[in-house]
Amino acid sequence: MITRPSPASVPNRRPVARVDVVGVPMDLGADRRGVDMGPSAIRYARLKESLEKLGIAVTDHGNLRVPVPESATIDEASAKYFPIIKAVCDELAGLVHEIVGAGGFPLVLGGDHSIAMGTIAGVARARGKAPGVIWVDAHGDINTPLTSPTGNVHGMPVHFALQEHAVDPSRMVFIGLRDVDDGEKRAIRELGVRAFAMSDIDRLGMSAVVDEALAIVAGGENSVHVSFDMDGVDPQEAPGVGTPVRGGITYREAHLLMERVAASGTLGSLEITEINPILDSENRTAILAVELILSALGKTTL
Repeated sequence: MITRPSPASVPNRRPVARVDVVGVPMDLGADRRGVDMGPSAIRYARLKESLEKLGIAVTDHGNLRVPVPESATIDEASAKYFPIIKAVCDELAGLVHEIVGAGGFPLVLGGDHSIAMGTIAGVARARGKAPGVIWVDAHGDINTPLTSPTGNVHGMPVHFALQEHAVDPSRMVFIGLRDVDDGEKRAIRELGVRAFAMSDIDRLGMSAVVDEALAIVAGGENSVHVSFDMDGVDPQEAPGVGTPVRGGITYREAHLLMERVAASGTLGSLEITEINPILDSENRTAILAVELILSALGKTTL
């Protein structure tokens, strides 16, 4: 049975007044190079100008410094480059903490999905508790160094968010899954995380899925973090990703997801990850990312 948030449980929607943009050009968490250019691609797609047209003040903090693989050491094959990734995520957490403390809305641009560890840690520190998390992705990203078949840390951030940053499994939802490793399936079942595979979206419809997701994760204003991997969207709409999987979220489903989250008034932070301009066509994936950011921050048709 689908549980929908009652009107009393959803706060009045307030427009976001200020967005603080942080770029994290991280590609140490993935095998394929190129996602380090994701923040630049999103900015090039007129992110700042588009937000300002909504009446939102934008502060762009630039990019964090991230070592390139050629200057780094893999360290452990089961979690490649983890000490370096953790150091960057710690710096990101500190900046996100400052942004939230100053009343800003953190918009983090990846980079591979390992950066979510830093975003979530910073939000949790600033608010005194971990946010509820909506994780939009084709993949589970909940491998451990022991279960990962690749050792790539971008497949592990959910595990670390749950273990180290006090994210409550009962306040986390996956949306768009369609390529999940066996170890991840076990972890999702054992932890009791609500997961909507693409078959669930087909069966229930995106509107019902988002309603149930918000009923699970939301706890008032600024209580929800959306971590959006662009490979959650079907590669026909978002070709510029490193790990595309056919049969993903459609263009309209992706916008509906963001529109429903915006209308709930509970969104407190957002990150967009895994855009690879090398694999893209005319910056289509970054342009779509900007459109989705605008929907999440209140842009409507009427």
